Amino acid sequence: MLAAARFMAHPAVDKFGALVIRQLRDSSIDHFDRLAGQQHKAPALLDLQRRLSELPDDVQSIIRDCVVSCVDTGLHDLLFGLVESHDADDGIAVIVDGTNIADASDGLHGEQFTDDGWIAKFGAFDQNGAARGG
Repeated sequence: MLAAARFMAHPAVDKFGALVIRQLRDSSIDHFDRLAGQQHKAPALLDLQRRLSELPDDVQSIIRDCVVSCVDTGLHDLLFGLVESHDADDGIAVIVDGTNIADASDGLHGEQFTDDGWIAKFGAFDQNGAARGG
């Protein structure tokens, strides 16, 4: 029982994870999908949507894979930076419900990955960027 409890995420860490997965990762992937589907109405996006729609489907798929990879890498690097800042006592911290999330996690930059990580728990898209059903 103790071994299982040791690997359970702190509620504050998961609360932060849910926010960044939904508001950063899912939002970014969805934004690309809406661009590719020419669903945005904003004048600033119309030309980009048009140019994207002119590309072959296989090229659009590669671009989408790049978007997912870039977002995941950026999120990982931000989280790693928070851990490094915490370890160096640089004064940068994310506090959720009174808890420093870098203190509450044994590897904040890895929380998004794994079968039971933030992407799996909270994401509208799986690890590869595929939309989940439902």
